[in-house]
Amino acid sequence: MKIAVDLHIHSALSPCADNDMTPNNIVNMAVLKGLDAIAVTDHNSCSNVEAVMKVAGDRILVLPGMEVQSREDVHLLCYFSSLEALFKFDSYIRKHMNGMQNISEIFGNQYIMDEFDRITGERKDMLLSSINLSVERIVQLTYDIGGVVVPAHVDRPSYSIISQLGFIPPDLNIRVLEFSHKNESIVSEMQEYQHIISSDAHSLGEILERIMFLEVKDLSTTAIIQWLGCPCVI
Repeated sequence: MKIAVDLHIHSALSPCADNDMTPNNIVNMAVLKGLDAIAVTDHNSCSNVEAVMKVAGDRILVLPGMEVQSREDVHLLCYFSSLEALFKFDSYIRKHMNGMQNISEIFGNQYIMDEFDRITGERKDMLLSSINLSVERIVQLTYDIGGVVVPAHVDRPSYSIISQLGFIPPDLNIRVLEFSHKNESIVSEMQEYQHIISSDAHSLGEILERIMFLEVKDLSTTAIIQWLGCPCVI
């Protein structure tokens, strides 16, 4: 089956996202735009993913995920087939935060919300910063927990694996790359990789329409994880 996805969306937990990126607003906008599956991938944290999944119910599939910023300032999208696996990953990431504190007046709020969009807490450590783990370690940790890694927005001049490292290390076993938009020249240069297009939405209007499709066996987190990890699936 063919499903429409947007696998890179930020909630109000990310300081760079609008405060109205609440669980209900995100899900309702994604449903309105006709998407079949989404992923809320906040910076270095997953504290709003469970609330989004509760809101979604059986209306839309939510793939558990997080956008991690490595020691080298590389943004990596880390996806998992279960919330439990994501929580295990999150507990490890928390141990390797760099200790910087957020200044909400400058960088923005980092709100933790429940399924009723109520603010239940706020992360005090600065999520929009690099953690003390290398790209290689983050990738290996994700794979060890049964997840998959997709380098984020590789067509951008900053915070991408290409801009920061200059290349994609072959031993990372990366199968899929994310693009901000369909940049044909870059896609043609990287034909050995599958690609996805995502919104990297920080506001509701930025969430994708039905423009990015995956061909999967069924609408499940496992099927999407398999697509993202298998180079032979078109």
